Amino acid sequence: MVMSAQERLVEVVVAAVEVAAEAGESGTYTADVGRTLGAVVAKVGARIAVDGEARGFSSGWREAMAYASGGAEGGGRVVRMPVRGGDGEVTPG
Repeated sequence: MVMSAQERLVEVVVAAVEVAAEAGESGTYTADVGRTLGAVVAKVGARIAVDGEARGFSSGWREAMAYASGGAEGGGRVVRMPVRGGDGEVTPG
């Protein structure tokens, strides 16, 4: 089973909280322990975010290439955004 990015991050946070609780119960929790656990969660979270962005880009790229080669069903729709002129007036893009 593949875990979503959110589920992976939840698992990391739960583990960090468990470690903090165990350290608190044993009397070894310090500010350094808290900072270290926070840094671990931030580091793993950043890796999960980068991984998610890379996966999203690659799947979007494959979809675009399939469409460009005529392999995508249904096609896509081009939407042009209006462009504001120098006087603030909206002109067709």
